Amino acid sequence: MSEVRRRLAGAERLVVKVGSSALTTAGSGLDVERLDSLVDAVAGRVRRGTQIVLVSSGAIGAGLAPLSISARPRDLATQQAAASVGQLALAHAYAESFGRYALTVGQVLLTSDDVVRRAHYRNAQRTFSRLLTLGAVPVVNENDTVATEEIRFGDNDRLASLVAHLIGAEGLILLSDVDALYDGDPRAGGTRRIAEVRSESDLAGLAVGRSSSGLGTGGMMSKVAAARTAAAAGIPALIASAGEAPCALGDAAVGTAFTHAATRMSARRFWLGYAAGSHGRLHLDDGAVAAVVGQRRSLLAAGVTGVDGDFQAGDVVDLVDPSQAVVARGVVAYDVTELPDLIGRSTRDLPPDQRREVVHADDLAPLSH
Repeated sequence: MSEVRRRLAGAERLVVKVGSSALTTAGSGLDVERLDSLVDAVAGRVRRGTQIVLVSSGAIGAGLAPLSISARPRDLATQQAAASVGQLALAHAYAESFGRYALTVGQVLLTSDDVVRRAHYRNAQRTFSRLLTLGAVPVVNENDTVATEEIRFGDNDRLASLVAHLIGAEGLILLSDVDALYDGDPRAGGTRRIAEVRSESDLAGLAVGRSSSGLGTGGMMSKVAAARTAAAAGIPALIASAGEAPCALGDAAVGTAFTHAATRMSARRFWLGYAAGSHGRLHLDDGAVAAVVGQRRSLLAAGVTGVDGDFQAGDVVDLVDPSQAVVARGVVAYDVTELPDLIGRSTRDLPPDQRREVVHADDLAPLSH
């Protein structure tokens, strides 16, 4: 067994995410039998001493049948209405199912505000820590009933990767109706399962798609992004089928495993890189990209070639290379109105009160590709 799978099998704290398609159907809503099977696997791992946070989709899917809605709605108001009905059914089903093992469930509903805002982030951290210390199994979902387009996570795969870092998890397991990552569409045949992703080169040339179930918002694309986010932050990840949950939560010998970075990213750098909202973009030349990403140095005005967005000093912005790829994120030291007169100029040529970094190295988070 590989090192990454050994770490997942031996992790003392895990985040497990399950998708809508693994728990619900468009016509019948929540599938209690599937949910019970998932709980069997989670409870078995908890009984072996692992603390688990379960990130569960399915609230909207569980609310469709009771409201006589045949397919996932596209408009936000109807999605929120379905979530308000389905969340009750989902929470009740989990409480009943975990109750078979004398395990208590705690419901945690989050919006992206709870992760983006540092004070909310710390509050969520304390809540999870206390629930786990008390022996409860936190069941997390995006708060679909109040989330708006501006603050919603967009999919629970990303939410799961953020929660994994927030609670200091030692592994992230993403379960859905797909058993692994393939080098093509597995439905077409003739494709190869990718057992492990050890570096970004293992993903080169792969085409991964959105959800085709009609129930979820993710798909393989969001799962790979979530696994990469966790791995870059030092957390090993696994993509597997919900039907193989006992193995995924056992020896982790199924699915696709993502090797993690050697060191765990600090909470601040993780927040900068993956949680905080971006208010604009700074375009960098090749020299600045090499300094910021390769040498972890501050970004100076001389390396900036352009500016987009509407931001103020202290906001988080994306840093993009000449090919428009986002290579880092950071806290900008200038308002957007100040920068056009500074970009491309050497520090010594600037007025004394403007001879500071555009983004200081301590406020930068280079991103993996």
